[in-house]
Amino acid sequence: MTKRNTQQRRRAIIELLDQQGEVSVEVLASQFSTSEVTIRKDLSALESNGLLLRRYGGAVPVPQEMMADPVAEKVSLRKKVIAAAAAQLIRDHNRIILDSGSSTTSALLPELSRKQGLVVMTNSLSVANALRELENEPTILMTGGTWDPKSEGFQGQLAEQILRSYNFDQFFIGADGLDPDRGTTTFNELYSLSRVMAEVAREVIVMAESDKLGRKIFNLELPWSAVHVLVTDDQLSAADKRAIENQGVKVICARWEEK
Repeated sequence: MTKRNTQQRRRAIIELLDQQGEVSVEVLASQFSTSEVTIRKDLSALESNGLLLRRYGGAVPVPQEMMADPVAEKVSLRKKVIAAAAAQLIRDHNRIILDSGSSTTSALLPELSRKQGLVVMTNSLSVANALRELENEPTILMTGGTWDPKSEGFQGQLAEQILRSYNFDQFFIGADGLDPDRGTTTFNELYSLSRVMAEVAREVIVMAESDKLGRKIFNLELPWSAVHVLVTDDQLSAADKRAIENQGVKVICARWEEK
């Protein structure tokens, strides 16, 4: 299936959804003479672009009230431009880690469909499921460990042991807060696994919006000495950018125009 045919099929799915109000994976697979796995990947990609909502066995249109939320749209756009900038750091066949619990790192998932031969480790079931839907089919590794509903990821010594048996090119992680003097901060008290993830990766990339700066959060997740790159938006002040760069961190400010 060529990229052009994939795009045509996805446009046709949206047209059918507009006409029928609901579509099923089984019917779509039959209609387009393709597998249900391919259709589920189509629906996942369309959902990530805000064009539909997946439901068990199919999809439905996005409710009007969700489409009309300008605040949510601005937040989503900012995360997408940060994710697009972060994705430019990933090369084909890289071995990467994606941390759980961050909507900013989740925004990176659709960007991974443009990369070939990726190996992706995660401690998040939702991230693993989203990776499974990508058409380029990256190799997926999971940490195992004990499920923590608060962070929505696996944690604990077993997860840390499994991570230490690998080495990775890059680790992508979000942040609840950015302290220009200390590093990234988090509300979650279970952050030891994140530090192990940073230890086993050659490059640590933090993805966070500029308004995370200055939040008073007690838990230090990663000190700046453990971070190589911060990808944020261009609303970061020049003074704050210099302060973080003085910690030895490369700062990438993705262009984002607030409207």
